[in-house]
Amino acid sequence: MKSLIKGTGCLVLLLAIPALGSDLLREERWANQIVDAIFVGEPVWLEAGDHRFLSLYAEPEGGEPRGAVILVHGVGVHPDWPDVIHPLRERLPEHGWSTLSLQLPVLDAEAGVNEYYPIFPEVLPRIDAALRFLRERGYHTVVIAGHSLGSQMAAYWLAQADAAELKGFIAIGLSGAERTGHGATLDYLEKITLPMLDIFGEYDLRTVKKTTAARAAAARRAGNTAYVQVEVEGAGHMFQGYDEPLVAAVIKWLEAIH
Repeated sequence: MKSLIKGTGCLVLLLAIPALGSDLLREERWANQIVDAIFVGEPVWLEAGDHRFLSLYAEPEGGEPRGAVILVHGVGVHPDWPDVIHPLRERLPEHGWSTLSLQLPVLDAEAGVNEYYPIFPEVLPRIDAALRFLRERGYHTVVIAGHSLGSQMAAYWLAQADAAELKGFIAIGLSGAERTGHGATLDYLEKITLPMLDIFGEYDLRTVKKTTAARAAAARRAGNTAYVQVEVEGAGHMFQGYDEPLVAAVIKWLEAIH
């Protein structure tokens, strides 16, 4: 499914450019930078409408996978981002879980978080495509995990999708602050009844730490009895230097719901 042309030392994505709000050229630049540098897993090109986007797929070595985790990165980065996403993408297969890390829509490098909420609808077909890919490969246990803005995007998708095929939701550094556009996280949590791990750092962003009670209350209003919060001592929003406790907490939770 690769849609690439090699030439002059770089990779050029063949894109059918739709009328979207996101920056597809920036996506192309990210892909050019990371595809040839992948050591764990392989690039997979998925389709969302008439746009092909990069994902990174990794399987455990030997034996049947226990399930698969869809990884959704934070604001303006890529599916092998070194903070949070790469450690999970690389380490979960060591514990029997395949990973599929998606390139989410991005804006230009100067765009702020609030500018991303209007393009949330572009996320929907990408996560749908990821589920189709995993379903075609016979996965029955699938979890979605997002970091920062990616966790809000995943919550947005879950609030309106038929999530019967999913077994759980991992939100890492999820903000519950009120936002305009499609960033109403608490409203989305009120519609999510899947087992959910809400994990954050001791020194996380203010919008994350100050809304822990509000997020838990929204989950209670949803009747979600399988919602749990975990704080990682010492960690900040990007979990730099805290990959091990992050991965350990995620694995522990996956083991509990499997």
